[in-house]
This record gives sequence, C-alpha cells and structure tokens, in this order.
Amino acid sequence: MDSTVQINKRSKKPVCADSFLQWSQWQLIDSILPTGGFAHSFGLEAAIQSRIVSGPDDLKTFVIHVLENTGSLLLPFVYSAAISPDLENWKKLDRILDATLTNEVARKASIAQGSALMRVASSVFLEVPSLKIMRDMVLGSGIVSFHHAPIFGLIFGALGLDGKTCQRAYIYITMRDIISAATRLNLVGPLGAAVLQHQIVFVAEAILEKWMDRSVEEACQTSPLLDTVQGCHSYLFSRLFCS
Repeated sequence: MDSTVQINKRSKKPVCADSFLQWSQWQLIDSILPTGGFAHSFGLEAAIQSRIVSGPDDLKTFVIHVLENTGSLLLPFVYSAAISPDLENWKKLDRILDATLTNEVARKASIAQGSALMRVASSVFLEVPSLKIMRDMVLGSGIVSFHHAPIFGLIFGALGLDGKTCQRAYIYITMRDIISAATRLNLVGPLGAAVLQHQIVFVAEAILEKWMDRSVEEACQTSPLLDTVQGCHSYLFSRLFCS
C-alpha cells in the first residue's frame, strides 16, 4: 500500500501526518531556529559572577534547579496553551504570566524570545494560518506581551502536537540553552557539556513527570534565590548575555 494512505494503528492518523509532525517538532527545538534563545543564560552569568556557580558540580546543581523552577512556574502555561491554542486563551495566559514574572530581567527575556518565536512560526508554518492571523491581530496593540511559554505551547498545539511532547520539548530547550551558555562562559568544555546534558536528562524527565499537565493556578516559584540572582544581571559590570 502506498505510504501516503497507510494508517498508524495506534494514533489512527496517516503515517505521513505523523512523520510531518515529527519534522515540525524537530524544527521547533532546533538551535538554528532564530528565536534568540542563545542570547540568554537564564541567570547563569550572574550566578558565576556572584560565586554561586564556580565549577562543573555547581553548574549541574544550577541547571537542575532552573529546570525545576521552569517545570513549576512555566510548564503550566505551556500546557494550558497547547491544549487550547486559540486567541482568547493565549491572551489570558499572557496576561497572567506577565503579572507573575516580577523579575524584570526574566520578564524581558521571556518577551524577547516569545516575540521572535511567534514571528518565526507565523512565517514558517504557513499550513497553520491561524498563527499569522493571531499575530497580526495583536501586534502593536498592547493586548499581549508575547511571553515565550504560552507562545511555545500555542504553536505546538496549533500544529497538532500533544501536550506531553510540548512540555518535554520546553524542558529540553531550557536545559540545552543553559548548558550552551555555560560552554560560552568557559565553565565547561564542549565534551563536558555533552556529558553533563546526558547525565541530567534522567532528572529532567523526573521533573517533567512531576510538574506536567498542571493548570496555571498551580504555577509556583521553587527557586527564589536563583530568580533573585538573575534579577541582578543588569547590574553586572560586564556581561556577555542579555539575561
């Protein structure tokens, strides 16, 4: 039977549709996607200058704490947007997250990455015209701030990817970007970074299982110290990253 009409027995979808979704998923988490993620260190640069992180062991602890905080605070917004990828829900989630992020450095980083991601997605995924329509409707209106987590979930949901895949991808890109920042800050070499990432994936999966599929009412901050350190980033005398 021709591959275009074969059916995946588990999902009841055409095989070609499942394959296409995988390509879209990989593109969304590809480091080549121009969303500006590598301009941010998630507070790592400030943590290094504050002597909270001074070596590979400290780095591993830092990454785990950031992932835990990402799971508790941002995954609910990712999930809620993914399961209901419409304009009204996006606007509501964006407003709630904007009020939740009291750290101005993290808030600006979220808006910068979210704006870039929405611009890229609306230009790339033309098979989902609702993305461009929603962006055009709110661009320049001040209705939304374009925070990253809700937009990430919105795009995954609009493409038809499931909520768990979306949440795992969000944890992954957070881990990837922090470790990449550590490499550029000479805290760990490229090989050491690869080893560290492989070691942390088991913890990352446990964090995902702990915090996934939660409503935004359950969003919370688990690492206030790291949030405070990141808030000091703009006061650093010299800095490589935006946050």
